[in-house]
Amino acid sequence: MGAPAPSPAAETEARGTRWAVLWVPDWPVAAAIADGVVTADEPAALHDGRGLTAVSAQARALGVRRGMRRRTAQQICPELVLADRDEGRDVRAFEPVVQALEDVVSHVQVLRPGVIVIPAGGPARFFGAEETLAAELIGAVAQVAGVEAQVGLADGLLAALLAARSSALVPVGGGADYLAGRDVRDLLYLATTRSASAQVVDLVDLLRRLGVSTLGDLAAMRPGQVSSRFGALGAHVHRLARGLDVHTPAVHRPEPDIMVRAELDPPAQRLDTAAFAARRLAEELNNRMLRRGVVCTRLRVLARTENGVPLDRTWRIEGALTARELTDRVRWQLEGWLTGRSGQPPSAALTHLELTAEELTPAGAVQDGLWGQAGRGQRQAGRAALRVQHLLGAEQVLTPVLEGGRTPRDRVRLVAWGDETRPQRDPGAPWPGQIPQPLPATVPTEPVPARLQDAQGRVLSVGERGELDGLPAWVQVARSDQIPAGMVGDGQVTGWAGPWPVHERWWSGGVPKAYLQVVCADEMALLLCVSAGSWWVEGFYD
Repeated sequence: MGAPAPSPAAETEARGTRWAVLWVPDWPVAAAIADGVVTADEPAALHDGRGLTAVSAQARALGVRRGMRRRTAQQICPELVLADRDEGRDVRAFEPVVQALEDVVSHVQVLRPGVIVIPAGGPARFFGAEETLAAELIGAVAQVAGVEAQVGLADGLLAALLAARSSALVPVGGGADYLAGRDVRDLLYLATTRSASAQVVDLVDLLRRLGVSTLGDLAAMRPGQVSSRFGALGAHVHRLARGLDVHTPAVHRPEPDIMVRAELDPPAQRLDTAAFAARRLAEELNNRMLRRGVVCTRLRVLARTENGVPLDRTWRIEGALTARELTDRVRWQLEGWLTGRSGQPPSAALTHLELTAEELTPAGAVQDGLWGQAGRGQRQAGRAALRVQHLLGAEQVLTPVLEGGRTPRDRVRLVAWGDETRPQRDPGAPWPGQIPQPLPATVPTEPVPARLQDAQGRVLSVGERGELDGLPAWVQVARSDQIPAGMVGDGQVTGWAGPWPVHERWWSGGVPKAYLQVVCADEMALLLCVSAGSWWVEGFYD
């Protein structure tokens, strides 16, 4: 007897869903160009304080690569233009592209700014061929954003993502073969959250140490071996390496969607008003998912205007979003709508906002641990800060972020409450030439003018080699609202340390500075800075 014919379910399992992925290369750079931060005719790169996160085609042609440190990149390409990374800008600028694609196909899902995921079966049948579908998508992006895009089609989301990077149309049923020779590091292209990226990086490093260097090697392992050795994440990437769907088809009824909504009264025409309501909804949605022990793979943001026009966007999520990441995605989406950057601003003020967590799956260990739970006082302080922010504006409530740097002023950055608090410069990295401990307890918002004199009343200076041209005897501090009254006036210097010369950004005209610690007879201790012959108070010690 012959072998039984495979069932439709078996064929789906062996092939996976047919996906079309549109990818805009170097989208963060394109967004910076659209915002006027950099120009299109110069080599440019974006950085997050630790290294380059995106590089333009002109810069790559000159040898600049992602992950390089800024100084290394500037040595390779002195004319390189650097700009700060801004995820909110990427989302806002991508909104017109998404709206243009919605005029071509339905069920558009945003994986991240620059990457669109579309189920390819229906659209390909509508246009008659997958090649025609790809041409329509590329043409829509070129017409709206004026940038080049690439489209890939394949069975399985990972295969489609990699196919888009080479503009490939992988034959039906050929997803696993297409992935077989790929490096396991290509799994990183599917991660959309920081936590998911970190987990995949650790797993990829472990796989390579064990000799599993390609996706074909990973796919050849038995599912039971992968699951028992690498856990749920290992089983997840094992399916991806075989060209299958992201999640295992469930035989039971799927988890019902979680929806939170709010009526905006009065209607929200301004971004800060809508963002305040969105933040509360995002926190409520995150708490509901935590209580149910699930994570979502799709986040739907729906808003309605006074005249009933809906605004709808779906984000595809890989990994568990934190409450802050969830809030950021919703706020960026609202900003893209309300600022008119999309070219299709709302026709009236927003009256309704709705967030829906779709395609829910068990999270396992989503809840905070015993030592990770926020106390009652922390939650109350957070709610109070949000209320003040609503009254005064987002930039009027700030929180400090510890940064890396050489001076006390460089080591703290103030950001709006609720925004990303990840440091742009690693505070744990070595900073040669930094001001030694102890650091001042108080750093004025703006440096306070001062004078450092010797016993004859002559203002001292620091030479090119970093040496004082006399012995400090007196220090004068100007009156300022930023400092206590007792620290203003003349003080006799009884001890001092330094100076420590600091010459940063010399390649872009940075002015040399030097720092000096002084102790006065009245036990006042100061950190002084001298630059271009002028003295300033940079900090006060307790």
